[in-house]
Amino acid sequence: MKYILVTGGVVSGLGKGVTASSIGLLLQACNLRVTSIKIDPYLNTDAGTMSPFEHGEVFVLDDGGEVDLDLGNYERFLDIKLTRDNNITTGKIYQSVIDRERRGDYLGSTVQVVPHITDAIQDWIERVAAIPVDGKEGPPDVCVIELGGTIGDIESMPFIEALGQFSYRVGAGNFCLIHVSLVPVLNVVGEPKTKPTQHSVRGLRSLGLTPNVLACRSTTELDINVKEKLSRFCHVPLQNIVSLYDVPNIWHIPSLLRDQKAHEAILKALNLLSVVRKPNLKEWTAMATRCDMLHEPVRVAMVGKYTGLSDAYLSVLKALLHASVACRRKLVIVWVSATDLEDATAIESPDVNRAAWNSLKTADAILVPGGFGDRGVEGKITAAKYARENKIPYLGICLGMQIAVIEYARSILGLKNANSTEFDPNTKNPCVIFMPEGSKTHMGGTMRLGSRRTYFHVTDCKSAQLYGNQSFIDERHRHRYEVNPDMVAQLEEAGLSFTGKDESGQRMEIVELQSHPYFVGVQFHPEFKSRPGKPSAVFLGLIAAASGQLDALLKKSVGPKANGHAVGKGVSALSPHYRYGNVNVNVAVGAFDGMYKNSNVSWFENSSAFLCVVPVWFLQILVNLQSVDPLDDSIMILDHVIDRFVREIIGANSFGIGKFVR
Repeated sequence: MKYILVTGGVVSGLGKGVTASSIGLLLQACNLRVTSIKIDPYLNTDAGTMSPFEHGEVFVLDDGGEVDLDLGNYERFLDIKLTRDNNITTGKIYQSVIDRERRGDYLGSTVQVVPHITDAIQDWIERVAAIPVDGKEGPPDVCVIELGGTIGDIESMPFIEALGQFSYRVGAGNFCLIHVSLVPVLNVVGEPKTKPTQHSVRGLRSLGLTPNVLACRSTTELDINVKEKLSRFCHVPLQNIVSLYDVPNIWHIPSLLRDQKAHEAILKALNLLSVVRKPNLKEWTAMATRCDMLHEPVRVAMVGKYTGLSDAYLSVLKALLHASVACRRKLVIVWVSATDLEDATAIESPDVNRAAWNSLKTADAILVPGGFGDRGVEGKITAAKYARENKIPYLGICLGMQIAVIEYARSILGLKNANSTEFDPNTKNPCVIFMPEGSKTHMGGTMRLGSRRTYFHVTDCKSAQLYGNQSFIDERHRHRYEVNPDMVAQLEEAGLSFTGKDESGQRMEIVELQSHPYFVGVQFHPEFKSRPGKPSAVFLGLIAAASGQLDALLKKSVGPKANGHAVGKGVSALSPHYRYGNVNVNVAVGAFDGMYKNSNVSWFENSSAFLCVVPVWFLQILVNLQSVDPLDDSIMILDHVIDRFVREIIGANSFGIGKFVR
């Protein structure tokens, strides 16, 4: 087993998780099997009881583990399924050691941080690293370990000591350390400053760890002089210093690492350079480039409680992005605070209320994500009502499904006081109730968690078609409340269709309004299983409906089936090469770049000359596009190249002129 440790320095939030995920993907492209571990040095047992304001979203795994959002990055990038043990916390380690002490496993020894805590950390890493996560038998080849926080944090010290011992335990040829550090550019000086990184590496080395690779975060690419300075003072070979500068989207990071030969430095440290192939990122790079080329917007209103912190809905945002790319649309998120839609806000702050409503009304689709607590609930109910009455595509997730049911009961059934017992324990018409198996005294780990099976009870519905007409699906859950089974018959008689239920048939999982273009609510969290190139079925349906493509998608929703994803022809109708595509976008764009760089721009200022040159230019582009498959991608590339031509050479604003010419 080979181990890669990713640490961070100077400040938090540098993107260690994305870096670790990208490294894993790059190694997968070298034909290696990869697993991941995230170490969080907080005392919480897991992330389940933590506020999104504190730590972003809580990511849920198949086994019900409530973990750090970085594990979501690992799963999305690497297309793997992790376990709760892949997230190590101080709370878990100390709890396991204390439990062993209580059982007498230490035979009367004085239990200390060294060696008992540090040994427990090392044993945990070795045990979890051997668990297969890619559906194949046998242990993975490489384990990427991310240490949360920054070097020097007092809570990280036991882990730093344990990892120092671990590097000696497994041997130098089996351990590689990558340190991610900030190289800021001060506006006053205008040059990259290396001193923060120098101090960070010095602190790391003083703790017994020496980096093999230095990944420098910066706004722009570092020049050779800066890298030479870092190499000299940080004692890292020049070729092992990687510049991680800002890119249009994070899907470019693996290519950025590959282009700077980061994989060679890593493989050399792990004695794998001669046994693996060169990284093949063709499909991934094509997908990343395709994402950059999207220009026709689709506006999705996110009506939530934590709209000031995007990390609180990270997986939802990623799932929307995956679906938007599949539908050839540029995602535009319209953040709407649910409380701003409420009547109380209209009285206290009419301008805020008016702005919120204006934002909602400009959206092509409305999404209400999951959440807890009564703040903003009435605003969410109002948003669901607006979507239902105005035929706006709507997706409600978890609480978003529950408030849609409440709104329907109030508006259609006439039950004005209908509510959830979470918000009104004494309501006379409880549409949503506390689940019998839940605990009202203990919060952590007591919800209905993890992968659960949903059976379709209606086959001619949008959700069933989007999931490839499967009889059942497996999706991840995280909830304490459910739709009241006693009210289901009354709601269905009024036109609300519960198309998906659990194995007992008593727990509602999917709700639809058949008379609506797209009004779907799900009790589960489909965002946790969405992947780049494999968008979640209900998210794909939302974006397709918002962009006028749903009918075409549903007509072809047949073919191979896989739980959690629509992998039949329904998706291929919008994304012909479903996984990532194999479009060589650089062929077309490169042809244009070559013409632009080798031409005299002033020559195009004459309008008659421009008219003469365009047909030749089109012919050259079309010749280069002959090998591009499919036609849909060719057209999208043409749109992009023509827009770029108008924008950069003529100086006009891009307004989708490619469609006009086409």
